[in-house]
Amino acid sequence: MISKRIKVLSESLTIAITTLAKEMKADGKDILSFSAGEPDFDTPNIIKEEAIKAIREGNSKYTPIPGTPEVLKAIKTKLKRDNGLNYEIDDIVTNNGAKHSLFNLFQASINKGDEVIIPAPYWVTYPEMVKYSEGIPIYMETKDTHAFKISPKQLKDAITDKTKVLILNTPSNPTGSIYSKKDLEALSEVLKGTDILVFSDEMYEKIIFDGVQFTSVASINDDMFKRTVTINGLSKSVAMTGWRFGYMASPIKELTTAVKKLQSQSTSNINAITQKASIPALLGEVDDDIDMMRKAFEKRRNLALKMFNSIDGLSVVKPNGAFYLYVNFKKVANDSVEFCKKLLAQKGVATVPGVGFGTEGYFRFSFATDEKSIIDGINRIEDFVKNYK
Repeated sequence: MISKRIKVLSESLTIAITTLAKEMKADGKDILSFSAGEPDFDTPNIIKEEAIKAIREGNSKYTPIPGTPEVLKAIKTKLKRDNGLNYEIDDIVTNNGAKHSLFNLFQASINKGDEVIIPAPYWVTYPEMVKYSEGIPIYMETKDTHAFKISPKQLKDAITDKTKVLILNTPSNPTGSIYSKKDLEALSEVLKGTDILVFSDEMYEKIIFDGVQFTSVASINDDMFKRTVTINGLSKSVAMTGWRFGYMASPIKELTTAVKKLQSQSTSNINAITQKASIPALLGEVDDDIDMMRKAFEKRRNLALKMFNSIDGLSVVKPNGAFYLYVNFKKVANDSVEFCKKLLAQKGVATVPGVGFGTEGYFRFSFATDEKSIIDGINRIEDFVKNYK
């Protein structure tokens, strides 16, 4: 009854843990959840007011598949202003979140047996999308000592005549690592002379700490621009997770045309109200709100980082972006699923096992929540680690 391609998929571990934590809390249990990749801030008022205005003015009809001319122009403006990228309107497609962008791209580009290089740790959905598209995920393991970033040599060694795509996620989910301009220039040298596409997931670009400069992958040089698909959205930076606004941009006409064709036969256009409401965010009208959230995240990161690194048996590499800590507990245990299950059962603390991100001996801790919960949660984790059996 069920198709073979569905059977190869695994359920998202982050969603599964978050759902379980919510169910336990609804049952009256004292649960602190650090599993969700979602800002705890509300969507800025300017965006909400724009949505209300759009509803009242009757902006509730079908729109062009890629998006309205207004929202596409706003994305084009944003990419030029923030990232130094010159895309044409026809190069841009709006999607129901960046996850939808990636799904469309894999479906449009991957043939059976094509290899997709994925640095690990990785966002849980990347390999599942590749497998669903009948591609083959090729994992490149990274280490704490190298800030969880791949080296040019690793990339060179991973490339075969079947390599179709390299996925880069900067800042990273789950590690918060950021590829510098120098890092990206070195990787670009390896790719020169190949036909390999780069899918660059830049969803966390606005959540950057320590004065670090964000560099968009496609901005490195003309060669990278021509092979890269830039993927972004407003879920994380503007606290619009439930609004489902993502987009992709690429000068590869054949690929963007294929994505539009697929979307025309699946979801059609994304929510018309969301498109209208997203324009102020894209044009920089909520930059003060973004900076307020970023500063709060940085303060929370500093707090959580200090607390975790003072616990015997745990260690964390300082992340420069996103709102996660990727906690190394290899001195305590080596089974992340068992560790996280026991932590939830015994201490009521929900985190995500590292195995879901392709590495063992870690768990992901989201600090996108209030400081009191962070302090309470890490204290519970410390007690749990001291008495771990």
